[in-house]
Amino acid sequence: MKKVLLDSGILNAYVTRRAYAFDRLVLLAKDGVRIGTCTPVIAEFYYGLEMSHTRDRNLEKLRRSLATLRIWSFDMEAAEHYGRIASLLRRNGRPMQSIDIMLASVAQVVGNCTVITTDSDLQSISGLSVERWTPS
Repeated sequence: MKKVLLDSGILNAYVTRRAYAFDRLVLLAKDGVRIGTCTPVIAEFYYGLEMSHTRDRNLEKLRRSLATLRIWSFDMEAAEHYGRIASLLRRNGRPMQSIDIMLASVAQVVGNCTVITTDSDLQSISGLSVERWTPS
């Protein structure tokens, strides 16, 4: 079964029901694609919520949305992948945020997984399937 893992930008678009992401994800789910995100992305999202002026309303939206998604954890196997990816990126002079490396690590562990993102950073990780979605 094909899986997609949402990064924080796409998760935000899903939570706020922006058509460019929400509608596409609903169609993918109807086609049997497993839609999810991972605990590091959720942690980053919670941080953003705490900084929000509309924290409580946004927290409720997040909770409702997370109930419809698969949540993949950053576990020991993902930690091993993280070490390999981070060291390779550093050797290649390609710095990246730890959250993004954690997300990539989880995606590799999950297997048969495409990361849906709004930026191009993750495309520099060898062997990672990435789709970049932007608002139309």
